[in-house]
Amino acid sequence: MPDVDAVLTRARAAGVIAIVTCGEDVSSSERAIALATPRPMLAAAVGIHPHRSTSCDASALSRLRDLAKDRTVVAIGEIGLDFSGRSAPRDVQEHAFRAQLDLAAELDLPVVVHVRDAGTAARAIVASAAVVHGQVHCYSEGPDEVNEWVSLGFHLSFAGTLTFERSDRLRAAVRRVPEDRLLFETDAPYLAPAPHRGQRNEPGFVVATVETAARERGRDPSSLAERGAANARALFGERIAA
Repeated sequence: MPDVDAVLTRARAAGVIAIVTCGEDVSSSERAIALATPRPMLAAAVGIHPHRSTSCDASALSRLRDLAKDRTVVAIGEIGLDFSGRSAPRDVQEHAFRAQLDLAAELDLPVVVHVRDAGTAARAIVASAAVVHGQVHCYSEGPDEVNEWVSLGFHLSFAGTLTFERSDRLRAAVRRVPEDRLLFETDAPYLAPAPHRGQRNEPGFVVATVETAARERGRDPSSLAERGAANARALFGERIAA
């Protein structure tokens, strides 16, 4: 987003207090840190997305280890598995996922996990990894999988897809998540929520997702937003300030 500071101004006006921007490979992880360094509202996550998992070699992991020590970095991500057919072969993705889970455990950082059409495999790998905790980014499974992720120590994060007309399974899922494991995001610039469909997504649009979740849970949107912010601070640390 070339207009990043204007985007952040609009986000603040909407009530957003902090944003985690994720890398998808080494170079974008470096850019995430560069964006966050002069902007206290931003924190960075560094990692290799499953779409880029062929690049997850020893050199890349070494560079991520160095980047993860930057003061702006609060997580390893976006990492995970994507079996939708657009990513690397499964064995390559699984190797990259395991290696980055190990890195997160080594550095005692949470992970931001991308899971698409791969929930069973992703949970099996997480369960066999060293102790990790983190966020399932842009949750896309149903209510039956919620407890499986929670039992593994994960928070579940909901994006604009929660507002889509056909997302009944997601709305059933958001009703089931324990309140202390609930997070909200936008996945900007993608997946703009229903009131903004057809526009470039941006962080301030998260309000629509929070409002939908609050309606489903019978909660006041402001208090649910405050709880989501508290959960983010608990997961990502003091860089996510009030």
